[in-house]
Amino acid sequence: MPTLSWNEIRDRALKFSKEWQGESRERAEKDSFYNDLFHVFGISRRRVATFEEPVKKLNDHYGFIDLFWKGKLLIEHKSKGQDLSKAYSQALDYFHGLKEHELPKYVLVSDFERFQLYNLDAGTEHRFTIAEFVDHIQLFGFIAGWEQRTIREEDPVNIEAAELMGRLHDRLQAAGYVGHDLEVYLVRLLFCLFADDTGIFERGIFEDYIRDRTHEDGSDLANHIAEIFQTLDTPVEKRYKHIDESINAFPYVNGALFSEGVRIAAFDSEMREMLLQACRLDWGEISPAIFGSMFQAAMNPQERRNLGAHYTSEKNILKVIQPLFLDELWQRFERAKHSPKQLRELHQHIASLTFLDPACGSGNFLIITYRELRRLELEILSMLRTDGQMILDVRELLQVSISQYYGIEYEEFAAKVAEVGMWLIEHQMNELASLKFGQNIVNLPLKDTAHIRHGNALRVDWQELVPQDQLNYIIGNPPFYGKQYQSKEQKADMKLVFDGVKGAGVLDYVAAWYLRAAQYIQETAVEVGFVSTNSITQGEQTGILWNELINEYGVVINFAHRTFRWSNDAKGKAAVHCVIIGFSLSHRRDKYLYDYEDIKGDPQEIKAKNINPYLVEGPSIAIPKRTKPICDVPPMNYGSMPNDGGNLVFNSDRKAEIIADDPRAETYIRRFVMGEELINDIDRWCLWIEEKDLKEVKSIKPIMDIMSAVKEKRSASTRSATNKLAAYPYRFGEIRQPNTNYIAFPRVSSMRRNYIPISILDKSVVAGDKVYTIECENMFHLGVLHSSMHMAWMRYTAGRMKSDYSYTNQITYNNFPFPVHISADHLSRVEECAEKILDVRKTFDGWSLADLYDPLTMPESLHRAHQQLDRAVDRCYRPQPFTSERNRIEYLFQLYEEYTAPLLAAESKKKAKKSRKQKG
Repeated sequence: MPTLSWNEIRDRALKFSKEWQGESRERAEKDSFYNDLFHVFGISRRRVATFEEPVKKLNDHYGFIDLFWKGKLLIEHKSKGQDLSKAYSQALDYFHGLKEHELPKYVLVSDFERFQLYNLDAGTEHRFTIAEFVDHIQLFGFIAGWEQRTIREEDPVNIEAAELMGRLHDRLQAAGYVGHDLEVYLVRLLFCLFADDTGIFERGIFEDYIRDRTHEDGSDLANHIAEIFQTLDTPVEKRYKHIDESINAFPYVNGALFSEGVRIAAFDSEMREMLLQACRLDWGEISPAIFGSMFQAAMNPQERRNLGAHYTSEKNILKVIQPLFLDELWQRFERAKHSPKQLRELHQHIASLTFLDPACGSGNFLIITYRELRRLELEILSMLRTDGQMILDVRELLQVSISQYYGIEYEEFAAKVAEVGMWLIEHQMNELASLKFGQNIVNLPLKDTAHIRHGNALRVDWQELVPQDQLNYIIGNPPFYGKQYQSKEQKADMKLVFDGVKGAGVLDYVAAWYLRAAQYIQETAVEVGFVSTNSITQGEQTGILWNELINEYGVVINFAHRTFRWSNDAKGKAAVHCVIIGFSLSHRRDKYLYDYEDIKGDPQEIKAKNINPYLVEGPSIAIPKRTKPICDVPPMNYGSMPNDGGNLVFNSDRKAEIIADDPRAETYIRRFVMGEELINDIDRWCLWIEEKDLKEVKSIKPIMDIMSAVKEKRSASTRSATNKLAAYPYRFGEIRQPNTNYIAFPRVSSMRRNYIPISILDKSVVAGDKVYTIECENMFHLGVLHSSMHMAWMRYTAGRMKSDYSYTNQITYNNFPFPVHISADHLSRVEECAEKILDVRKTFDGWSLADLYDPLTMPESLHRAHQQLDRAVDRCYRPQPFTSERNRIEYLFQLYEEYTAPLLAAESKKKAKKSRKQKG
């Protein structure tokens, strides 16, 4: 590996330019010229590059590249005074005959006196003379492995590398090399591949050894790799005296990465070629944060098909760590810029910070967090240098360490990848420091390590890993699993964590990390930032989780990203609607909400006085389930449930068959609607027979056949309640049919719609259990429910079912703050507007509610009618107009707090009275 300091390189560069400038040189001397150029950086040209490499050009004639370093550098040399631009064109002509992995990133053309260096990835060109070479040596840092790298999240190199390692994994597994040993083995290979390209090892020695010292059939490859691993774990002074010098060239790594004994693997020729293909990739271009997730996914053949979807993008990670701590640190840096004392204090502060990711996966959050603190550290040291502070050895001043980072991960393989990923990002940041300060920094043998624990974060004691008084921040992206997707083990975890919390069975798995974090941070200043599914801020889950967090543990929300699309721009990506919540036990002076007009776009930052669990500005309340409305309004009930095995309910064709069989049956057939039928105007029907009709229907054969089928189905059920219903096969299992005309409200509706389509139905229409009913024809009530005020409340308090709203009567309706103390004029205006909406709908004959309320096809006249209704309902709440949905929801939460304050006081009094009775 290169061991020269930057000052030594500068001295060599000065000597090189003096020796080769001024005199007339023959082209034949170019070999010595470029050998000396590589020597400037302490690299043997013979090890990495060849002269006069033959290659077939586009015209099918062979040409010879003057100097070629596969995948890195192509040099075209000319006699003094010749056209170097033409030489560059000639160099590009060679590309046609090169394989993909051989294409260079740099092209250099020269005539001894002049240089033109092209960085093809960055698209830059630099021209200078040999006398100016010493002022441009940083451009040649790539020779020593000190190049500035631009990591692209979906760079094909990341995906190709992961796929190669995945295929190698499959072949080793198929050969019988499995389990823990295989995981350790692959992680070690990952380290070696990365080290071979980034200056941890002397460049290329791992690839050279595999290519030159092992048999092509792969028969001896495993033994050689085992010897390399053993050497990497042995201090130089403790190695055998007669060790092969090619093996001895590998450095001592330490860090326990190579210390564990594992079985020797077995390779064949194809597997050897796979490993060499991996060696040929430029691992210096690979992001430890991105690759870790892909590498983990690549071990699963099903997930390997869509590797681009298996990482958390840097942009999304920054959405967590920037408002949590990073923004404030950079603001502090700006204030301290011109004060060496304050800069040193800030440096000490960031070097003391500690971080825990209790669901760290392959380390994405920890890696990016470490990288960002190292970037800030370099800026601090650069500013101290410009302020006249001498930096003789930057290694002594680098204080930010990977030992400040802690993680817990359920998957052993991911935990190992995270640990290695931290070493790799440490090296990349050392490379950056080397470039910035002109000093070579290679931390071998490894001294520091991140503290990654393999285990179930919901069952281990976090304080055993890092005591709470030694931690500053908890970060991460814990797993999302809705209750229906949780395994038996996960359900057991939830039961353990939420022991005694009523209703916790409906919570998403991610909620357990919120409660564990809240318990951990008690009596501390630790702050938390989690990515979560947005379901914990909507519907039933919100009241259950956040009432526990707020009332039992004193949690306050300090910043939040409202719902946005958490995904990567990759084929096969899994787009999830997420939120980010930052919380602690103390209120920040400045709180921020990040609101997304487009969930796939960038947010708008909004300053807030307080943030509630629905992620809006408002009091810290979480709405509970209620059996009765908080306002004086008619109840909203479920429709009737058939529980009939598909016999009592049928389509129009079946209806026609029944009537054709016996026309008397038509008397007992009524229209039936569920949510889908209501919205899409689908004709469905049901038998509706009351006890008084039984004598009459006994002689109607098609009806008796249906009743027999219902009885048989209910009798065969494993539920005793359903068995009892077999005695009444003529009626629905649960009957809640209104006795008057009623408002029909679908329980589920598409999120695309601005308004949930609701309607008034005749009492003869049977409402199924996917429709709520309100026994009321009141146009004012219909108008309020169909208004933007109620829709705003619904969007924040209703649950979600895939991409649909899932309306709940006990949460959304029963807690909705209806307007009170309304003037007769305002009430009358709402009734007129609601009636107008129904009238406009009737003019569109043949249109379903789905057609009418599709945002792309909604008729202008209906849109205007809804706007008029919105203005009328708004005036029932206050004279001033609401300018946005955010204004509406903030107002409604304030109103909710006013309405429920007396209810809460009454409940507290009731509880106190009950407690006194129990004591008495």
